[in-house]
Amino acid sequence: QVHLVESGGGSVQAGGSLRLSCTAPRFTSNGCAVSWYRQAAGKQREWVSSIYTNGILSYEDSVKGRFAISKDKRKDTVYLQMNSLKPEDTAMYYCALEETLINPHSPQDYTYWGQGIQVTVSS
Repeated sequence: QVHLVESGGGSVQAGGSLRLSCTAPRFTSNGCAVSWYRQAAGKQREWVSSIYTNGILSYEDSVKGRFAISKDKRKDTVYLQMNSLKPEDTAMYYCALEETLINPHSPQDYTYWGQGIQVTVSS
């Protein structure tokens, strides 16, 4: 069983920054990926960003240029640096891990999920 733990959320004013962390054991095998999703109140969970063990990165269009995903293999941790935050970024953020990920945009393809962490951006 893989236990993912998110940290680093909180409240910030528009234009501010936060860095989310996801402790992700087993993030070492080929094809393995960790993704960040978010879910705003009353909305569906949406994909934000992914990182593979081979270093491939991808971002949802609305966060490109503002968010950066990275990994520290020694710490089994994936980070999501969020800059220039907007009120529409307010959501519960989740990290998810899949050992052989085919479609990063499909929540059903992930086996492991964290509990989620709240990010609130005020205007």
